[in-house]
Amino acid sequence: MRLLQRHLCMIAMSLVAVSSAHAATLVEPTLHIKPAASGAGRVALTFDACDGRTDTRILSALVENKIPATIFVTGIWLRRNAAAVEIMRAHPDLFELENHGGRHIPAVDTPQKIYGIKSAGSPDAVLAEVESGAAALARTGEPTPKWFRGATAEYSPSAIAMIRKLGFKIAGFSINGDGGSLLGAKETAKRIAAAKDGDVIISHINQPTHAAGEGVVQGLLALKAKGMIFVRLDDADGTGNHGTTD
Repeated sequence: MRLLQRHLCMIAMSLVAVSSAHAATLVEPTLHIKPAASGAGRVALTFDACDGRTDTRILSALVENKIPATIFVTGIWLRRNAAAVEIMRAHPDLFELENHGGRHIPAVDTPQKIYGIKSAGSPDAVLAEVESGAAALARTGEPTPKWFRGATAEYSPSAIAMIRKLGFKIAGFSINGDGGSLLGAKETAKRIAAAKDGDVIISHINQPTHAAGEGVVQGLLALKAKGMIFVRLDDADGTGNHGTTD
């Protein structure tokens, strides 16, 4: 009887632990770069390439206007967009490719859904997502990535600690430029054009059929016209919260 009671108690404690883990609050880290010493200021452009194809409106605008950007790529996107990767590799002064994971799975080590996407669900799965993304980049001949941004840009605090132990800084942002590529062109352009000195902008470069892409280009050109300087994350002193960069 005592053994049965002990067994039932252990089951109950496990259920409580699992329930608590599921209820853990996720965080969406911010990131700012060091402000410019003078002039109109500087911002860091970051683009997620989750899956799908390449928005050539954005890629062409970046190349033609010589605007540097940090591109967070998944293993899925890399396999499907060899031509775009070659363009980026042909302009190493403009593009810095970083790790967005192997399969675009949220870096959350408990089972749940974030924006309808299933999380990694365990510590091992988080590590596999991060490491497979880095391996996919290595196969292209790109330098070893230094930054990681998970799918949905939300994390469990324990996953952040694991990713940092792997040696990656985690890229948050301060301006959500295109609302996951779901905003219209006008609102997207307005958000990006409003960037201030030290901001880190997130947008998407993998949705060529969405109106947001047009707004991204408009917003970037508006910033350029103001004299804003664009930098890649590798070239800036970025500071994030929740232990993502320190």
